[in-house]
Formats: sequence, structure tokens, C-alpha cells
Amino acid sequence: MPQFANPGVGTFTAWDYVIFALLFVISSGIGVFFAIKERKNATSRAFLVGGRQMICGPVALSLTASFMSAVTVLGAPSEVYRYGASFILFCLAFSFVIILTAELFLPVFYRSGITSTYEYLELRFNRVVRVAATMIYILQTILYTGVVVYAPALALNQVTGFNLWGSVFATGIVCTFYCTLGGLKAVVWTDAFQMVVMVLGFLTVLIQGTIKLGGSSNTWKIAKNGQRLNIFDFSVDPLRRHTFWTLTVGGTFTWLGIYGVNQSIIQRCISCKSERHAKMALYLNLLGLWVILVCAVFSGLVMYAFYVNCDPWTAGFISASDQLMPYFVMEILGHLPGLPGLFVACAFSGTLSTVAASINALATVTYEDFVKQCFPNVSDKRSTWISKGLCIVFGVACTSMAVAASSMGGIIQAALSIHGMCGGPMLGLFSLGILFPCANWIGAIGGLAVGVTLSFWPAIGGFIYPASVSKTLPLHLSTNSCLPLNISDLLSTQSPTLTPQWRDSALGCLGSLIAGLLISFISGSKDTAIVRPTLIRPVSNLFCFWSDKFRKMCGSGIQHGQKNSAEANKENTVSDNDLIMKISTRKELNDVYNQDSRKIPSIYIPEQCTHINFGLVKETYF
Repeated sequence: MPQFANPGVGTFTAWDYVIFALLFVISSGIGVFFAIKERKNATSRAFLVGGRQMICGPVALSLTASFMSAVTVLGAPSEVYRYGASFILFCLAFSFVIILTAELFLPVFYRSGITSTYEYLELRFNRVVRVAATMIYILQTILYTGVVVYAPALALNQVTGFNLWGSVFATGIVCTFYCTLGGLKAVVWTDAFQMVVMVLGFLTVLIQGTIKLGGSSNTWKIAKNGQRLNIFDFSVDPLRRHTFWTLTVGGTFTWLGIYGVNQSIIQRCISCKSERHAKMALYLNLLGLWVILVCAVFSGLVMYAFYVNCDPWTAGFISASDQLMPYFVMEILGHLPGLPGLFVACAFSGTLSTVAASINALATVTYEDFVKQCFPNVSDKRSTWISKGLCIVFGVACTSMAVAASSMGGIIQAALSIHGMCGGPMLGLFSLGILFPCANWIGAIGGLAVGVTLSFWPAIGGFIYPASVSKTLPLHLSTNSCLPLNISDLLSTQSPTLTPQWRDSALGCLGSLIAGLLISFISGSKDTAIVRPTLIRPVSNLFCFWSDKFRKMCGSGIQHGQKNSAEANKENTVSDNDLIMKISTRKELNDVYNQDSRKIPSIYIPEQCTHINFGLVKETYF
């Protein structure tokens, strides 16, 4: 293999470190601000879910920032560089995901009055299912969060000379700091700030890269000649890397497992002051996802046009494709003090937002699903301190995981696939409970086990035996204009390839769902008459809408969502004042529910009762 002279790129200057440091200082400052501002409202509810008074704007920015981690900032442009702009088809997948989350999953979670998404599983099935799902979530989140801190830091370190362990520990310490001080409100507003930094970083690269190439038309022409604009491939081969079906259908399953039922996402949605605001946050967030995706795709195209005749990866100037973006940034911006620091701040904004959201979500599920169950009568002040302590514990755990990732080698790639391997079965489990009233707890546990097995099997197999080049179909990369050299100038350390895995999610979800239904039927379907209507949105009501007989045959004899007429609403509507007068305490709610459990779930609460989140069993907020 021929070897080439590395032209070299710049390294970080003092101004770059200043710009990068500002990201951490401002993020920490937001945490301090909310710690002072909310000191008189120190309750676990205010700390974990923002008092359920958040508005849609900042929540939308927060959702986008935490969803687009540094894996996206570094990995997506390199995918476009090597495989073409078909990555843009994720726009369709994102659209499907947001619509399903907003119209199917969110209403169930919001109206149930829960704080932890896994609390729903106890309301719908039993505590065994809840604990099993919570444990899986905690393990997968710690593993993924640790690796998502280390992998981008390693890629940036090898190209820019940016201090590896300094960035890892700074990320862990700062995230833990503002999560512990400010709670969910600090996380949301910090994410909003970091989202702005991410967009600025991308725009800086796009503008400077386009100028270097002589304009956007020239960039487009080079990308077209290099087959980077061949977007649509309708092959049904599941082993192919990027096809229309893997990106839209497979992508929908993967991101729905992250968006529709993931604690980190749902927690911020239910923190909104009304269901309407929660839905608006999701739809506004969709615009943010499109913006970031378009920026990532165009960054990949600009990068390809710039290196069309001398690919730094093939030439050996870098050791992994994830180093392409940092290498490109240092080459086009290295002579401009501060701008490389802005891009690194962009990448680490994705990391900070992901880590902060994970820490807050881990603290929430641990407190709600374990601590609160063991100590139900703990005071508000003590519960707040416990929640803050849990943030510290999980901040240390995630940072320790990042340190451990340095010695994991190739296992890192498997860890990066953990969302696909666990997210799919979780999606199947929640879909089973929400869509099929006949499903019971035995089917839920059995389906979850089958789904996890089915998703891990191809994921681990693909990790050990990667798909052949004929299946991945990387596009041509040239080194014709690189200067030849007789000695090797390769970087010595390999960094992990930040590649998403979406096929595992579809298999895990469908396996969990189908196995859960079969096991439920074999073990004796749940009596649908005792299933509370606010906990389900039966699929039979959608597909068997023309006949009550067919709905009952499909296992849904429940009149869920059927009273849509003005008369029915008038009959069941309870005014704000009447509701407070009739049911003003948790004990009174339980007494009324015990007297007639069939009537309580069918009560319609007007949208204007925004301060009431009507929980059927445990949670009432007055």
C-alpha cells in the first residue's frame, strides 16, 4: 500500500481553549442560577420534573440537543463522506417518530400522572415488569453515556491535540455540577444554550468550507460527480448499510425506542405545563432535528468535495473515519484563532446535553422506582437532597465508565449499539401494554426476554463478523493528489467507529411484541374490563373501528376514546373548582377510586386545568 506525506494541520491555540472553556463556564452558571432561583421551591417534584411548569420552546431545544450527541456531530458527516447523502432520509424517520410519540405514547404517559416512565409498567402490569425494565434502562444508560463521553474525546484528541482526560473529566464534573444544583430546569435551559452552540459550530464549518471550494454550486457539482447525491436505494437486502428501507423503517424503530418510551425524553415532555405544550415541544423539536441533520449531511458533502483528490483516511493521515470532521476543521479553520475551539465546543455541546439528560433521568428513575418505594413517607426536603445525591452518584458512575472505556478496545463499538439492542425490546414492551389490553404481565416479561435475545443476537454477530464490503458499499475515495512518502505517518491509536445500529431495534421490538402477545394468550389473556382506559390506546380501536364485535374479538371491549360528542364531554366534564372540591387529597382520590374504579378513568378534564395532572392510582397534584 503506498504511503503519503501528511501535510499536517494546526493544533489548539490559547483562544481555542478560551472559547471551549466558556461553554463549560456558561453551562455551570446556568446551574448556579437555577439553584439560587429555585431555593425556596426545594421539592423533589420541582427538582426532577421542573414542577411540571415548563413551556414548549426550551424543552424543544433541549430534546434536540440531547438527541444529537457528539456521535452525530462527528459520525454523521463521515457517513455522508463515505457512503453518500442517503443519510438525509432520516428526516422521514424523524417525522414518523415524532408523530407516533406525540399522538400515541405521550398522551398515555402525560395523563397517567407518572414521573418515571417505568411506573407505567407497574400500573399496567405489575412491579416485577417495572423493576426489570428499570434495571435494563439503568445499565444501558450508564454504559452508553460513558462511551459517548470517551469516544468523541479520543477522536478530537488524536487530531487536534486537545487534552483527552481533561475533556473527559471536565465533561463529567460540569454535567454533574449543574444537574445537582439546578435539576431539570438547569438541564433544559443549558441544553437550549448548547443547541445554539451546535448550530453555530456547524454553520462556521459550512461557510468556511464552501468559501474554500469556490461556492456552493462547485461543491454540489463535485458531490454529484462523486455519486454522493445518489440518495434512493430501494434494495430489500437487510444486510445493506444504507437503503431507503433501513433508513426510514429501521431508523423509525431505533429512534422511536429512544424517543417514544425513553425516560430521558419523556421526562422532559411531562415536565411541560400542559399536554398541548408537550406536543408542541415535540413538533418544534422535529424542526431542530431536521436542521441538525441537514447541517451534518451538508458538512459531509463539503468535506468530500474538499478532499475529493486526497482522502486523508485512505492516505493514512488519520486512523479512523470519525477523525475526518476534526481533521477537516483544523485544516480549514486552524489559521483562525478561536474557530476550531467553537467547533469542538459544538461537538462537546452534544456530549454535555446527552450526559446531563442521562444523569437527570437516571436519578429520577432510581428515586421513583426504588427509593420512593422503600421510603414512601420521606419529606420534600429530604427527597430533594436524596435526588441531588443520586445525581452525584450517577455523574461519578458515567465518568468512571468513560475512564473504563479507554481499556475496552473493540467493545466500545458494541457499547455504542446498546440503544438499538435495548431500545427495541423496550419499545415492544411499552407498545404491548399500550396497544393490546389483553396482554398480561407474564407476556410482558416473556416478550421482553425474547426481544432482548433477538436484538443482541444479530448485533453481537455483526460485531464479531462484520458485513462484507459488497454489502456496505463504500463509495470511491481518491488519493491521486496526495504527496507520496516512503515512511509511514499513520496515527498509532485507533478510535472507535461511531456507527448507529438500527436493524437490531426492529427485530427486538417486533420480537418482544409478538412473543408477548403469544405468551399472554397461552397463559390466559388479561380481563380487558379491569384495564384502566387512560393506560391504553388499543390498536383494535384503530383497525376495527367499524364494528364493536370485531373490537371485542381483538381483545378490546373497552370504550377508549369513544365519547367524542359534545354531549358525552358535557356529561363527564368536571370543572376545575368542582374537581378540587370533590377530590382534594390523595386519600379522597383513592377512596373514590375504590368505590367505583370504572368511572374515575373516564372523567374528562378540560385543557385549561393545566395545574392538574390527574394520576389514577398514586399521583395527584393539587
